[in-house]
Amino acid sequence: MKARILALDTTSEFGSLALLEGDDLVEEVLLHSPDGFAHVLFDHLGRLLARHGWKLEDVDCFASAAGPGAFTGVRVGLAAAKGLAEAMRKPIVAVSNLQAVASFGTCALRAAVLDARRGEIYGAVYDPELRLVCPEVVMKFPAWLETLPEGDLEFLSTDFSPFRPALAGTRWAAAPVREVPRALAGAIARIAAARWRAGQAQDPAEVDALYVRRSDAELAWKE
Repeated sequence: MKARILALDTTSEFGSLALLEGDDLVEEVLLHSPDGFAHVLFDHLGRLLARHGWKLEDVDCFASAAGPGAFTGVRVGLAAAKGLAEAMRKPIVAVSNLQAVASFGTCALRAAVLDARRGEIYGAVYDPELRLVCPEVVMKFPAWLETLPEGDLEFLSTDFSPFRPALAGTRWAAAPVREVPRALAGAIARIAAARWRAGQAQDPAEVDALYVRRSDAELAWKE
């Protein structure tokens, strides 16, 4: 039986939804909502399901980006996926945005990087099986470069242009760079399908967000 996966990502102003059946991406939708997704997510989701004749009870496993990203965005998407999974009594898979970015790579070492604002990046290094080689961190991009392992490494990002100048004069100046689609829900769905087949999908109550960085409110309180 071909598993049906519904995946969503609302962790930045560019979100996405995807339906996957077996190994086939049925449809992936890029969403843009600078003021958040809480007020538009379910309308888009309902239309996507209707276009393909899917009902929520047809979904075998729900999937969501778990971060890192905007705190409210991470919570909105993950809470929606968890709520749907709970209501349908189905499992859920939470996927790191960085792992989804790394899934587009082809090299032995895949350095995924996303803009974390405040002059910082979210970064991590994965192998071809999408296992972590270097942990997910938030830090300045030049400092992160110094922590990267030697080897056949490529950089992957939805927009690498802010970081490219920092490669000049470093050991990574000639490293390949791959820009991946802003829509990550399809990649998240594929990762979730593999975990579902491996028996690694979870009960919705067991899933939590991956923030990496503390919230603005916590940072302000600490200061």
